[in-house]
This record gives sequence, C-alpha cells and structure tokens, in this order.
Amino acid sequence: MKQPYAHPMMPRAQHDELARQEFVVDLKIHMEEEVYPADAAVYEKRALPRFTKQEGRAPKNHHEVRKLMEREPSTMMWSAMARTIQEMLWDGVGECVERQLPDLISRARVAKPLGTLKLDPDLKMPRYNGEIDIHCMPGGYHTDLTEDDVFSGAIYDRGAYYYVAGLMGNAAHQIDDQPDNKFGLFLEYQGRATIAYIKNRYPDLNPKRILDLGCTIGNSTLPYTEAFPEAEIYGIDIGAPSLRYGHARAEQFGKKIHFSQQSAEKTNFPDGYFDLVVSHGLLHETATQATRNILKEANRVLAPGGVTMHADPQFDIGLNLHDQFMHDWDTRFNNEPYWGKLHDMKPRDLMRDAGFPSQNATAVWMTIGQDGNPAFPEVKDDPSLSNLGRGIIFGAHR
Repeated sequence: MKQPYAHPMMPRAQHDELARQEFVVDLKIHMEEEVYPADAAVYEKRALPRFTKQEGRAPKNHHEVRKLMEREPSTMMWSAMARTIQEMLWDGVGECVERQLPDLISRARVAKPLGTLKLDPDLKMPRYNGEIDIHCMPGGYHTDLTEDDVFSGAIYDRGAYYYVAGLMGNAAHQIDDQPDNKFGLFLEYQGRATIAYIKNRYPDLNPKRILDLGCTIGNSTLPYTEAFPEAEIYGIDIGAPSLRYGHARAEQFGKKIHFSQQSAEKTNFPDGYFDLVVSHGLLHETATQATRNILKEANRVLAPGGVTMHADPQFDIGLNLHDQFMHDWDTRFNNEPYWGKLHDMKPRDLMRDAGFPSQNATAVWMTIGQDGNPAFPEVKDDPSLSNLGRGIIFGAHR
C-alpha cells in the first residue's frame, strides 16, 4: 500500500509508523469482508428465533435488534475490535503528526495567499462538537494545542486516507479509478459526486458564489474550484486548526478559497449571498436541532433560483432491521451520537421543514454505475436500491 498523496502539507510517515498504519488498513478490510457480514447469519439463525420464541413476535425496530444483538458473544467481539481499530488508527496517525507538528505549522504560514483565512477566537463552540471527540479523533476538529496549531487538520487529512482503507485515491480531492470504490465515493469523492449530480439536475446553474458548510480541511471544497472556475468559493468550519491546515493545503494546490471560522447554524453572510450552498458529511455530526438550523440557514443565504445540496451517510431508508442496527453502530460506539438520529429522518422532509417547497426537494443515492461514472438513483423505500451506495445527496432549489 502506498502513502497518501504527498502534497506539501501532508504529514509523512517513517517506516514503523507506516507499518502500523497499514496494519490498521489490513485489519479494517478483513473485518469488512470476513467478520461483519457474519453478524447477519447470527441474527437470522440464532438471535431472531430466540426473540420470536420469547416475545411471540418479530422485533419492531432496530433498537430492539440492537438490544438483542448486544448480548451475542460474536457481536460483542467484533464491536470491541471495531472500536479498538478506530483508536489504533488515531493513535498511529497522531504519533506521526505530533512528530512533525512544528514543521507543519511553519509550512502552513503562507506568505502571499491566493485565498483568505479569517478566524474568530471568540466563537463559542457548539456543545454537540465542543464536548465530543467526533469519531474518536483526538481533540475533534477544533482543539488548539499550541499557537497557530494545525494538528486536527493534519491528523484528519492523513487519518481519513486510512479510515477508508486507502481507497480514496492519490490526491485527497480526487478519486481512485476503482468502480466498486464505495468507501472512497462517500468520504473523499463526495464533493465531486455532488458536483456531478448538481450539473446533471441543474445544467443551467452558473453560480457566482459557492459556500461549503462544515468544510473541515476543504477536501470536498477544492473540486468546486475546478467545476466552477469563475465562482468565488467559500468554506466555513468551527475548527481553527482545521481551517489553518485547509487554507495552507488549498494554497499548495493553487486553489483560491475563502476560509472563515463560523458556525453553520448562523453565519455572518447576508441574505441571498450565494447561488450554491453545499455540505459534505456535516449533518450527521450535528445535533438534531442544529441540523434543522443549518438547513434553514442555507435557505436564508441562498439567492433566488439558487441550489443547496448535502451529501451525508446513507439514511435508514429501505434497510432491513438488522442492516439498520449495523448502520447505527457508530452512534453508540464510535463517538457519533447524532448519526442515528439523522438516519431516522426523511431527507425531503428536512428540506420542506427548512422552508423549501416540497416539489423543489430531491434525494438520490450516491453511487457509481457499471461504467465507473457517478449514478444517482432516486431515493425510495426500496431495499433493492438502499445498498447501492454509501451515502445520499439531498437538497432543493429556490
């Protein structure tokens, strides 16, 4: 396995560090291919018959399935392993980043930037992020360890590559040429996939200004500079160290992006300022009311005729109860407490509640077709479609 694309801001691993990181990838792949799928058989052949015999009925929802499966020794085993793998990932990458942190901070200081970086030291961290290390990443996206810190951005950049088992391609804003690359499709390809859907559904859209909500280090923001070269591109996030790293990273790629530290629930942009507002993997990391506030804020800053689109992990639409239970594991065991609540929602209803006309809302699976190009089947409560991709793109136009 090769190291992540060596752009100038990417932390580089020494031999032993790389060996540990590659081991995590191999173990993740083994668990995905050989261990997790066996849980369905345990449910069908042992847990479900026991539940039916005791209760005289089938489980009503995935919460009942969870309580049932958490008593299964094999489920307890793989769940403990999955959590351990996540901690091993961040431990291994974190050690690599800490060793290089002074040099990374120095590299992040851009003398003559193309874009801009505006930080707000008085910004109050939302409780739903400020008190949680999301997906077990040490310090989350926002914790400053030292002056001009970039630790969270660097550990996220390198860690994301290994989180998806190296399937995201060479550059962190590009995609590998693997047609079955579902992991890479969701995590790092979501910017390009969202763009492909926007251009397919709204071919006449020519945005002057684009806003990426919760942009982290801008790995999904960068593709918009290529897709809409005449547009002004803005990215906001609550995390100062992530934004410092993301700003430097964009400059190394020669991309002009305006980064600022803000909450997506309430930005400082005027009404109707943007023609396109997007997010990628943001909403499952925010509280339920925050999700609703963010979508309302997207509506407020959107110009008449503008479009907003949001890519996020697959909702529970169309999944059987055991798949819903597996899908919800991160909620309880991977520091993703808002994951499950989002999955229980209906994407088109979210857009309606944010103030968009129901007929203007859309929701599609984020998939790759047999030809290797993005494909976007409409989201329906149909199990035959629900496992096509690793995420959903949903949104609306004004």
